[in-house]
Amino acid sequence: MPLALLALAIGAFGIGTTEFVIMGLLPDVANDFGVSIPTGGLLVTGYALGVMFGAPLMTVLGTKVPRKRMLMLLMGLFVLGNTLSAVAPVFSVMLIGRVVASFAHGAFFGIGSVVAADLVAPDKKAGAIAMMFTGLTIANVVGVPLGTLVGHSAGWRVTFAIVAALGVVGLAGIAKLVPNLPKPEGVHLRHELAAFKNAQVLLAMAMTVLGFGGVFAAVTYIAPMMTHVAGFSDGSVTWLLVLFGLGMVGGNLIGGKFADRALMPMLYVTLGSLAVVLALFTITAHNKVAAAVTIVLIGALGFATVPSLQKRVLDHAHGAPTLASAVNIGAFNLGNALAAWLGGVVIAHGLGYTAPNWVGAVLAAGALVFAFLSAALERRDTARGTVVAGAAPTEQRTAAATRSHG
Repeated sequence: MPLALLALAIGAFGIGTTEFVIMGLLPDVANDFGVSIPTGGLLVTGYALGVMFGAPLMTVLGTKVPRKRMLMLLMGLFVLGNTLSAVAPVFSVMLIGRVVASFAHGAFFGIGSVVAADLVAPDKKAGAIAMMFTGLTIANVVGVPLGTLVGHSAGWRVTFAIVAALGVVGLAGIAKLVPNLPKPEGVHLRHELAAFKNAQVLLAMAMTVLGFGGVFAAVTYIAPMMTHVAGFSDGSVTWLLVLFGLGMVGGNLIGGKFADRALMPMLYVTLGSLAVVLALFTITAHNKVAAAVTIVLIGALGFATVPSLQKRVLDHAHGAPTLASAVNIGAFNLGNALAAWLGGVVIAHGLGYTAPNWVGAVLAAGALVFAFLSAALERRDTARGTVVAGAAPTEQRTAAATRSHG
């Protein structure tokens, strides 16, 4: 793997840290600004919405900019947002800082996925994407716990200042290590938008929303579930989240490796297993050891789908994949928001803290259904001779014309 992937992973580490560290620092931030916890929660909601809307917006704005330069601009935006959060005099300014930082998130991973895939041989693309996302997964194991510890001991502003410094390191790494990949000739915004007419791209995004949504249906409510049902102490939740992060790291790397060999079978196994494990979590949540093991499995199975789904989008948006790739990152956050809301609904209706696990199982099962549908459509199109696997749109038209003249 080229060193350029290390620079992308460092940027991903910083982004992953700033996205999730606020959850552990929320009471401190709310107290300092004199706002309620629900109001402070806007720092989480605002970030998620910023990712959803910022991913396509920033990618569209960057269609005429070389990808390396756009990655550098995005890291600059990330540094600006976190610096603004670190020095914010009032809550509204910090909220603006969070939104500014979030605008870099989706486009960075979307464009970064395209760049990572272009740096390696065709049979190593999913592995390269997984290597970049390793930075995000390690952030949940190292960055978030350390950032929370620093925030509690030295103040939350110090944490955001350190995250901004990480962004500077990532920016320097991209400037030094990422090559100046030529911008594809003849690719314009209309070509990027045309990718959304492809049913396979839309099905992959649906799998992203439901599959990763299944993970967050359970994980969003892991604290009350583990303390009230499993019997863990409040302080144990931190290391349980570290276990979840370790599962993410392993699942991401394994998923990237096997997706390059057999992408759709990998999705069948991971999504099907995820649905089963989430359903079983309603039972294992009542035992400390079983619950801890299940949390690791949820992290591993959930993130094993990420490189597979991201590569699936790239494969079917061939020739103009940047916008579709970025929107798929937004789809992860849409799944997170949808699942968290549905999980809250079932708890509010008195079904208990383990009820979100059933929500997650149903969502993951829905993603599996879309995976089977996607494969069936692909087989049908191949049988009809309308698709040339791996070919660019122009190559498909040429092949179709050849068949018609034959």
